[in-house]
Amino acid sequence: MALTTVPRKVGILGYGRVGQSLVSHLLTQGPELGLELVFVWNRDPGRMAGSVPPTLQLQNLAALGERHPDLVVEVAHPKIIHESGAEILRYANLLVGSPSALADQATERQLLEASHRWGHAVFVARGALWGTEDIARLDEAGGLQSLRVTMATHPDGFRLEGPLATHRAQPGPRTVLYEGPVRGLCPLAPRNSNTMAARCPGRPGLGFDRVIGVLVADFSLKDMHVVDVELSGPPGPTGRSFAVHTHRENPTEPGAVTGSATITTFWRSLLGCCHLPSKPGIHLC
Repeated sequence: MALTTVPRKVGILGYGRVGQSLVSHLLTQGPELGLELVFVWNRDPGRMAGSVPPTLQLQNLAALGERHPDLVVEVAHPKIIHESGAEILRYANLLVGSPSALADQATERQLLEASHRWGHAVFVARGALWGTEDIARLDEAGGLQSLRVTMATHPDGFRLEGPLATHRAQPGPRTVLYEGPVRGLCPLAPRNSNTMAARCPGRPGLGFDRVIGVLVADFSLKDMHVVDVELSGPPGPTGRSFAVHTHRENPTEPGAVTGSATITTFWRSLLGCCHLPSKPGIHLC
């Protein structure tokens, strides 16, 4: 059944594992869903050679407006959102696949200003965060007091920067590389903190400063990303608090940043954006 609401024309930024999957879905399933792939951009254009039709290859990111997209999907790197996110909103709705970019307060402010100025929405892909809708509903009802997200995988699956880039996992099963506010983790692990960052933007919410992120190197997890989400509400009349703990094991290729199941969720997020109105602001999708 074809989608009857905009956006219809879709552009993809990034041609890694997630980008390749989205492009494949759009080329094979897009027409029957009323979706048209209008461009693919990658920092290394050579990676698209032989797999993306030349007419769909966008060589200059600044020229994306000429393709008249309704939705631009970023699955490249947080730097793209830092550098070009606000300008993209001039032309289209934006689905952010690297929400760690929003930990930078200036970037989040610029996106919100551009969103309201041009009347386009900023959607945040839920990625590997399990139970996002339930967490959001609890938050909106004033029932969320604490949220802690732990991501563990083999050290080869990390792409770390700054002080964490020189931090070596200690011999033994597990090493905690970081534990603290998600805002502090995002610039150090921009590609490994998106699961945690997905729940931080927007209001109400604990935000990047009160959601706790934990990054764990575990040599036993060669082909697995493990995400634990622990949340609690305020004490009730008896003094006891509502609490939930979810444990998600996501198979992945050794050394990969993105788990196999997470790649599927990006396609669902893209389709979800097509059912939502173009309402200014930042919205989970």
